[in-house]
Amino acid sequence: MFKKYDILSRIEAEGKFTISASQIKEYREPRLMAKFDHNINLPRIFARNRLAILPISRGDYIISHFEAYQPFSSVDTSVTRVSLPPNLQSLSASHIPSEAIAVNCALASGMLADFLEEETLYATVSGRMGSGQFDFTIRNLRTQCPTEVAVSNSQIEIDAALEGVHSLSLLEAKRDLAEDFLVRQLYYPFRVWSSRVTKQVRPIFLVYSNGVFSLYEYEFQDPNAYNSLVLVKHKNYSIEDTAIGADDLHDVAEGTQLLQEPEIPFPQANSFERVINICELLSTQELSREQVTEEYAFDIRQTNYYTDAARYLGLVEKRYEEGRKPVYSLSSRGKRIMQLSYQQRQLAFCEAILQHRVFRETFKLYMENGSLPDQNTIVSIMQQSDLYQIGSMSTFVRRSTTVSGWLNWMLGLIGEEH
Repeated sequence: MFKKYDILSRIEAEGKFTISASQIKEYREPRLMAKFDHNINLPRIFARNRLAILPISRGDYIISHFEAYQPFSSVDTSVTRVSLPPNLQSLSASHIPSEAIAVNCALASGMLADFLEEETLYATVSGRMGSGQFDFTIRNLRTQCPTEVAVSNSQIEIDAALEGVHSLSLLEAKRDLAEDFLVRQLYYPFRVWSSRVTKQVRPIFLVYSNGVFSLYEYEFQDPNAYNSLVLVKHKNYSIEDTAIGADDLHDVAEGTQLLQEPEIPFPQANSFERVINICELLSTQELSREQVTEEYAFDIRQTNYYTDAARYLGLVEKRYEEGRKPVYSLSSRGKRIMQLSYQQRQLAFCEAILQHRVFRETFKLYMENGSLPDQNTIVSIMQQSDLYQIGSMSTFVRRSTTVSGWLNWMLGLIGEEH
């Protein structure tokens, strides 16, 4: 497509390139071509040339060196406990299989009223709708200058809209953990409804993972500037009891039997939160490697690393379809763990980690000394643990960051909720 329409040269000459849905459809479904929710999902030619794509009408898109994504920044790690009304039977904190159910739980539990500081909230204008017309500027990554963009009746989608006495809050909800998000998902709805109501319009991002609801409120300091958003508020909530103490981890370590190392590569997946997220994504259906990569914030390499990490712990299984295409599903152990309460689920994950000698020995050193050992010590433990297919010292060093990353996740469980 880039070659046929000489897109790179046109962008170099004109600063941007407009492409129609019919042109895109010659190669791929337009909705897939324009649905890159995270920077890491961008095709190689986009990433290599620092390009992004935005819809500007019902059938047209614009490609340029846009700064289209914003990193997430968590400013508060504490968790506030809330509860669902006791008379509700159709919502359960232990079964939140979709973004819509996550939003419903957030509303029913009162966390959204607390976060938004609105006593009463009414669900209003969610779903798909036309954008109407508006113009904005967006930063060009090459020139660092603003580029003007005109939008005319593009399609937007709002996961939830909650109106209170003082404000209208527009929610974008996700169940996958990511390092960034596509600002358009907040900006287009913000522009549409800022022109239709006189109340304050508040862009809100809700991320649900592993029993914790993370809410982020943003503000566009210049309503006409796509890149003017700033984080003004962040708070974490849980419907379940999240309190875990040091004694709980000690008991798991003492009561866990060591396993023989599996014939699966030792993990290179530093974020244990994302290992859990893989299990969450597989809790409702099996997924191919391509589905994991396309739908969530992974590239192919990360998909391999994190699914292998979950397989290493016995949480996920892999089978092959025709053409040797891998498909992933939760193992029986993974299914059992994902049905547990928050506390028991975290401790079951800790048990799965501590069944492997490297993690057990490193954790024992933490318990003895009050701090994790240095990288050289971790590498030494790894070298004595008969790990599968690790030969070079550089690989030992690289994989040692997984050990410290996972144990830091465990230690981060210790704390008090509010």
